[in-house]
Amino acid sequence: MNEKRNLLYSDFNCPFCYAMHERLYEMNLLDRCEWRGVQHASHLPRPMKPWQGSLGAELRHEVAVVQRLAPGLPIVLPSGKPNTKPAIEQAVALRRRDPSHMMAFVRETYRAFWCEGRDISDPEVLRQLVEQVGGSLDGVGTVNGEDRQVAQEWESAWHTTGQAGVPLIVSPDHYLLVGCAPLEDVRRFFSRQS
Repeated sequence: MNEKRNLLYSDFNCPFCYAMHERLYEMNLLDRCEWRGVQHASHLPRPMKPWQGSLGAELRHEVAVVQRLAPGLPIVLPSGKPNTKPAIEQAVALRRRDPSHMMAFVRETYRAFWCEGRDISDPEVLRQLVEQVGGSLDGVGTVNGEDRQVAQEWESAWHTTGQAGVPLIVSPDHYLLVGCAPLEDVRRFFSRQS
């Protein structure tokens, strides 16, 4: 495909990214985007640790806001947030084989975390998700140095946008759609490109 696509910067542990991903999926707009996983909180631990106190309150607040922004979106309150670097690198490895495998993995990874509370920094959870979407960790699905480099390039490109948050969509002509935008804003953003 030679047409330029929108760049969708997103992180698995961000409930707003999950909501936007589902919104784009439902609106049949994901195929007009190139998904790029980035870590907006690279300091998070592996394995995931439960959040309590103010961090737990922050997570409860984020989930409540997403429930208001996207009524009907299936979402549960996870016990914490995991480091997403392994999941992002796994998505890149699947992209090498077949972009459709990658996009199925991306969607299932969001759902594994935001609907089931699974620790997506756990290699066993990632292996199960790869198999669930018809991938394999034998050979082509295995993360290598090139995949790690691509993930780092995505991260660097996201930083050069000057935006610190996700989700972020950058159009081919450099217009930005920031955050979990309302449906009308999403329609307007994509209709500019028709």
